[in-house]
Amino acid sequence: MNALPSECVNYCDGQPPFWRQRRNLVGFMAFLGFFNIYTLRVNLSVAIVAMTSSTDTRKSEFDWGPELRGAILSSFFYGYITTQLAGGLLASKFGGVKTIGYGALNTALLTVITPIVARYSVYAVLVLRAVEGIFEGVTYPSIHAVWSRWAPPGERTRLASFAFSGGFVGTVVAYPACGWLAEHYGWPFTFYVPGVVAIVWCAVWLTCISESPAQDKYISAQELKYIEDAIGPVDKKQSEFKNYPWKSILTSMPVWAIVCACFCEFWGFYTLLTQLPSFMNDVLKFDLGKGSFFSALPYFVMAITLQFAGFFVDWLRKKKIFTTTQVRKIFNCSGFMCQSFFMILVAKSTSAVMSVTCLTLAVGFGAIAWTAFSVNHLDLAPQYASVLMGLSNTFASIPGIVSPMLAGLIVQHKSAEEWQWVFLIASGIYMFGAVFYGLFASGDLQPWARLKIDKDHGSDIKGEDNNAFKM
Repeated sequence: MNALPSECVNYCDGQPPFWRQRRNLVGFMAFLGFFNIYTLRVNLSVAIVAMTSSTDTRKSEFDWGPELRGAILSSFFYGYITTQLAGGLLASKFGGVKTIGYGALNTALLTVITPIVARYSVYAVLVLRAVEGIFEGVTYPSIHAVWSRWAPPGERTRLASFAFSGGFVGTVVAYPACGWLAEHYGWPFTFYVPGVVAIVWCAVWLTCISESPAQDKYISAQELKYIEDAIGPVDKKQSEFKNYPWKSILTSMPVWAIVCACFCEFWGFYTLLTQLPSFMNDVLKFDLGKGSFFSALPYFVMAITLQFAGFFVDWLRKKKIFTTTQVRKIFNCSGFMCQSFFMILVAKSTSAVMSVTCLTLAVGFGAIAWTAFSVNHLDLAPQYASVLMGLSNTFASIPGIVSPMLAGLIVQHKSAEEWQWVFLIASGIYMFGAVFYGLFASGDLQPWARLKIDKDHGSDIKGEDNNAFKM
């Protein structure tokens, strides 16, 4: 492998410049991946409004009531919840890149045929969305299998936050884009276009991204050495189911702190992700195009906030201003408390401007919490991170099933008073998450993870500072 010429090398460990570092390419492609994954979720939230609402120029094609619409929006998560843990195990055994790529590819193919299925039977739509959830369920846990091999500990928050922000950017683009497609070309195109774009991304991802730096044909020798030195030894037996310390994992309070945080964050997140277009239409009386634009606005704020927050967290850790445990708790709990506060304001708001502003801030502050709980798995046990992500995301999928159905049961007459309860419930759940995470979370490498590495490799890993910030 040829070394880069000196003029192309920076002064930090002889690595190539930022834009030529392969780990940043992996981060960018992961960003695009989550962008596509979320467009494949959000499209139905927009399409179902066009499919079931009449306008002056268009008659609704389907007569689906609130409860049936809630069931359709929830059906995705019936499948999604079943493959979270399996996704983490598959990624650990076969590689995160392959698991993400093929999971997203199958979801995209099913999305493309959704209009045909919808015109055949509503029950077929319920089954189709559940199967989509099964395939997409493996994607989120699998990304931590990628980062366990590609992300130096001192850059984990930055790389993971940037990748996850792709989902929010996807939401920002998908809401207005799908609204525009539905208005100008008909609701079927809200499935055709996102599905085809996702298929193209899958082809590029599976072709261009390697499972680990050592397998990458284009990585520089300097960057390869930097990553391998920073990450340290990797447990070669981690892909074997019997070697996971299941008892230690399931009795670890820091693990359950992550699980609780994921559940609480995703309750509010999925409530808004699936219900915002309906709220904009029912209460604020926005048409489909305007409602889609304002539904996307909170996720635009979240995507931008996440970029700065991710860099800031890693900077605080590198400068040792706070320990990893402290910074995770500060960011998660402050984010949750802000979200709880603004959800209450949404419930009490009396104008469209106040509602949109508070919703935007409620979602936007979620980015602060994401830099804590979504990366915390890698702090506790990097070699088991994909499995921990699968466990926490299993519980995080429950709100995707329950919250849309609960909203459908509460909002029977599309009144502002009914919608208040939807937001107040989310506020209370956020506050509970802040308290639980603040009490039990940790940013330290756990003994059951440390002992496993020590035994197999003879290394002496002390905790969060081991190789974490080599510069």
